[in-house]
Amino acid sequence: MSDISIPPAMHKNTPRKPRTRILRSKGDYALEGFCVIFVGIFAVCCLIPFLYVFFVSFMSYNEYLANPLRIFPREFVLQAYRQIWGYDLFRSGYRVTLIITVGGTALSVFLLTISAYPLSKPHLKGRKFVMGMILFTMFFNGGMIPNFILIRNLGIHNTLWALILPGCISAFHLILMKNFVRITVSESLEEAAKIDGANDLRILFSVVVPLLKPAIATMIVFNAVHYWNNYFSAMLYVSSRRLWPLMLVLRELVVEDTSMVSPVSQMLTAESRSHPFTLRMAAIVITILPILAIYPFMQRYFVKGISLGSVKE
Repeated sequence: MSDISIPPAMHKNTPRKPRTRILRSKGDYALEGFCVIFVGIFAVCCLIPFLYVFFVSFMSYNEYLANPLRIFPREFVLQAYRQIWGYDLFRSGYRVTLIITVGGTALSVFLLTISAYPLSKPHLKGRKFVMGMILFTMFFNGGMIPNFILIRNLGIHNTLWALILPGCISAFHLILMKNFVRITVSESLEEAAKIDGANDLRILFSVVVPLLKPAIATMIVFNAVHYWNNYFSAMLYVSSRRLWPLMLVLRELVVEDTSMVSPVSQMLTAESRSHPFTLRMAAIVITILPILAIYPFMQRYFVKGISLGSVKE
């Protein structure tokens, strides 16, 4: 049977629906202008501390002492960055943080994907019980001491696994991923794949996962920020300084008492040092740059993943 095509003449004679024009009053324009100005002022207030930290990190010792409230430096000096990057503990912390962020995020996204797909199926036996147990963990947990005993009994105390496994999967993230799978993945696609002879794993990784790019990007952002900023787990489960993540090193740089004898206080009080405040600002800039660089590439998927995944079942 041949396809029926519509002659070009019929396209020209087809009446077009008139565009509906929304009438707006002066009050609507005034309210919109007020909201734009208010949000703009709020954004500038949020941006100023970041700009201050960034530019102060390039100030010299004398310039900072002359005017500590100056935002833009007269001369850009890289001495603070060279001194911070020459600190062995800072470099090892950067390496540890990269390992736990990349490894933990990959493991978390994998576990969320293979867990959310079966839990999104209404015909799965025991699904309500499993979801109830997962929801229970959102409100109740064993506490700090039982978690420490568990990590020690598992034999992963003072290892990188102690920084990865405890937070590799979140009940909230699992619920978001499950809702996204339920809304996005059509049953007809899975049925067509089954007719072609694909098993469940093939359907998951060849059909479902390509449709989950917004959700996966959202989970990557969530988990990457979590692992990158996490320092409390290292305080509990890690005693070796060579396994300290970057945030724990930064905490020591920021709150270190220079009157005490330690590697950090010796660096902050060295003769050829920059100002301690400038060193701390440089450390903060180096710490937050990777997250600031990754987020713009994930932003287009981020809003869609949050909006679809948060739809109530």
